[in-house]
Amino acid sequence: MSKVWQGHVIDGTRFVVPAFGVTPRHVLCAVGVGLDPDVISRVVEEAGGGGFELDEFQREPDPRMRECFDAALDSRQAIGDDEFGESDWAAVDAHDSVVYVLSPPISQATGLDVSRRALAVTAALLAHGATAVKNESSGVTCGRERWLALASQAAAAETVDDLALALVPAWVAPVIYDGEVYYSCGMHLLGEADVELHPGATGVPEPKLLLDWMATMQIASYYLLTEQPEHGIQNGEGFRITQDAPRWIMNRVECERFEDDDFFHNPYGYWRLTPAARDPRRRARLKRRNPRTTLGTRRKR
Repeated sequence: MSKVWQGHVIDGTRFVVPAFGVTPRHVLCAVGVGLDPDVISRVVEEAGGGGFELDEFQREPDPRMRECFDAALDSRQAIGDDEFGESDWAAVDAHDSVVYVLSPPISQATGLDVSRRALAVTAALLAHGATAVKNESSGVTCGRERWLALASQAAAAETVDDLALALVPAWVAPVIYDGEVYYSCGMHLLGEADVELHPGATGVPEPKLLLDWMATMQIASYYLLTEQPEHGIQNGEGFRITQDAPRWIMNRVECERFEDDDFFHNPYGYWRLTPAARDPRRRARLKRRNPRTTLGTRRKR
């Protein structure tokens, strides 16, 4: 069982002060053919609007790249949202240079803005010689066209809801199973805790039940970013995605599966969802908006 989160919640807000852990940053890895470090440095600076920097440049192919990109795709296989095709694999196999780009340090207040700019940097890299990009800080990747579409979506976003619908698919691995709990990875890049779901059951669940759990986790992630109360969430609060859906109890726990200095480490911890005790006399309080309806409506646009 994970430890209770050790950080400090700033009274009356959703903002927290982690007890330990490095400040999150995007670490982008881009591969290409004949990449020019001077061009890449200029492009990164211009597209990122300041604060992004070329951290490392390698003028030779890295034989580990196919395996690394394959692992990044595996982290999102549950939703199949990467659109990584044969041309993308060919680009990975043909690369002869590798660059690593760092974002500015990310706080809760700047997470959405820095992550939006990280998508703009990704699109700029792809427009100036890079042929494939992955994120070392959440272990995810997309195909070229998917990256460009998400970057355009983020650039056009006029509300937090719209922006989240571009940033979460870009930077968050939504559902990973460790043999005991299901968890997300990458919400620290958006300035939030990740989500864990502990079903309290063993064995392989029925497909429909697993899909329900995945939907619960994904909608909980959007809820944290777009509908969380200004005063934050208290341990023991309930969460459900529809009036007749199962009710879950939220408690913040430490991120113990990754070391404090690991790129994947989330200093804001996880909101762990556990099944609520059944009580037919109590009706769960409805949210101001139904997250599933909000998400579904916007996806139809």
